[in-house]
Amino acid sequence: MAIEVGEKAPDFELKDNHGATVRLSDFRGEKAVVLLFYPFAFTGVCTGELCELRDQLPRFQNDDVQLLAVSNDSVPTLRVFGEQEGLEYPLLSDFWPHGETSRAYGVFDEDKGCAVRGTFIIDKDGVVRWTVVNGLPDARDLNEYIKALDSL
Repeated sequence: MAIEVGEKAPDFELKDNHGATVRLSDFRGEKAVVLLFYPFAFTGVCTGELCELRDQLPRFQNDDVQLLAVSNDSVPTLRVFGEQEGLEYPLLSDFWPHGETSRAYGVFDEDKGCAVRGTFIIDKDGVVRWTVVNGLPDARDLNEYIKALDSL
């Protein structure tokens, strides 16, 4: 079961596609966070969603908001994926311990071995203010993210 609106977002420490360590707590008091879990790099729906975010990046990564995209892929896979698609926001690897952060947010599919499509908007105090969880084949509506961010 995914964590819900009003809950404190679990902190995590993950490597990004360049090997840098990223902690959710690093943004506390500074920026709201759009935390997006996706199943796998290089797959059709995931690539479409992440490229749509890339194309509207100033709405999701600016002085007030940070976009963090998390999958269970390895760091080298995410590096190549990010370079190939021109993704200029952190792609975080929840590869090892496999799915630990995805599980903490309640979006890890044990049968498939990957995260489902979960998105959490976390305010500057570290509290979840909006969330949506879709199944593996179902793309999310980017306009819903925008509405949720505008309401913060």
